[in-house]
Amino acid sequence: MTPTTATPAGPAAPTPDPSLSFGRTLAFSATSLPLVAVVVAITVHMPAYFAASIGVPLVAVAAAFAICRTIDIPIEPALGLLMDRTRSRFGRYRLWTVIGAPLLMLGLFMLLSASEGVGTGYLIAWLLVMYLGISTLLLSHVAWGATLATTYNDRARIFGIMGGVGVVGALGVLAIPIFMERAGYSDAEGVRAMLWYIILLTPITVGIVIWRTPETIAPEVPGQRFRLRDYVELVTHSCMWRILLADLCLVLGPGWMAAMFLFFNRDRMGFTTGEANILLAFYIAAGLFGAPTAGWVATKIGKHRAAMLSSVIYSLALVSLLFLPKGDVLASIPTNFITGFVAAGFQALIRAMVADVADDIRLSQGKERAGVLYSLTTSTSKIALAASIVITYPLLAQIGYDPKLGSGNTPEAIHGLTIAFTTGPIVFLALGAACFLGYRLTAERATEIRRRLAERDAQLSETSAAAGLGADPGPILAPKAT
Repeated sequence: MTPTTATPAGPAAPTPDPSLSFGRTLAFSATSLPLVAVVVAITVHMPAYFAASIGVPLVAVAAAFAICRTIDIPIEPALGLLMDRTRSRFGRYRLWTVIGAPLLMLGLFMLLSASEGVGTGYLIAWLLVMYLGISTLLLSHVAWGATLATTYNDRARIFGIMGGVGVVGALGVLAIPIFMERAGYSDAEGVRAMLWYIILLTPITVGIVIWRTPETIAPEVPGQRFRLRDYVELVTHSCMWRILLADLCLVLGPGWMAAMFLFFNRDRMGFTTGEANILLAFYIAAGLFGAPTAGWVATKIGKHRAAMLSSVIYSLALVSLLFLPKGDVLASIPTNFITGFVAAGFQALIRAMVADVADDIRLSQGKERAGVLYSLTTSTSKIALAASIVITYPLLAQIGYDPKLGSGNTPEAIHGLTIAFTTGPIVFLALGAACFLGYRLTAERATEIRRRLAERDAQLSETSAAAGLGADPGPILAPKAT
């Protein structure tokens, strides 16, 4: 079993787990590289690739992605429950990590193999396989991280590092079409290179995670079964419902800004599309440092307070854009860097808080529910990202802004764009921060929960060993410490 340092009861801060060295945490975070890279590819390049290069009608492309998302979201809770109920000598979440990798690779390969004029049915079928691979790999990774890091501060640190590593994956996949274009290749060849990059990166990173990371399945209280009211209890948990609402708002806020990013910087700030992309690159790159920093801040003031502080900083930085000179890229870089720096920490903090709730649920229900809990937050994130487009684009049309006119829009339309760009994120971030008022799962409470779990786990293991039941599979392929 991966060694952990015992944590005393009471408010004393837990001692960091010596087995979670920076090297081991970095190795475990490797799966974030292809996971974030594929999300960027899906969001930025794949729809246009199918429409422009493969010849699938725009309406059909939009319908295919919408149908797959509609199917994917309700599948995730069932997938999370199945993961939580898995017990094997190879591991629980480790096993599902291995299952998810080939699904993702197969889906991407078949989408790469699509020829011109391919039918919508083909697109939907292999998009579903790809999304199933993403969901399996993502849920198993974050749930495994929740069980790997067993202290309040270690969880803030590990999810912060995972977020930073994910940014590297995003920057890597975004750089490919840039270099391909400079080398004289077409846009379609650039997208295909991106997908091949993800296909090749997936088994390498998953192999590193499996090789370097141990997993121990905690013993469970005998006779406990998952009932419908248990699922309701997960959603209505005094901290989990706050996290779900906060996640919805803290994703929707930056997503709202992202949906209008090009319009605002081009037509209000006076930048070219290339200059706007430079600012976007700084926004994304800032997350490499922002996510780990958010984790560090959380160890000092608590995760929920760190999320609230990040919301305030993001809002102030966003408002400062209105006072910057138009057409000055250098003046806009610091503000875009700050907003990207702060935004990267939201997801890391939310995931770390879910891990604490998972402990509280396991203490009360006697079973591991991390997979189901994380499926709920991934669902709220997907809903928020979809809503950012569904809300903002009709709103822009309502205020009279036309993207085709660019800077030729009326002053009233540009003013409406400016108000919408700044007000929407601030409102949702304020709501997200407000969700944590009265949040009670602090470091002290989390430490007490871990102490009680450790005592019960030890008793269950002793009872199982005495009865010869073998309820605890024990350590799974524990690698050498780094």
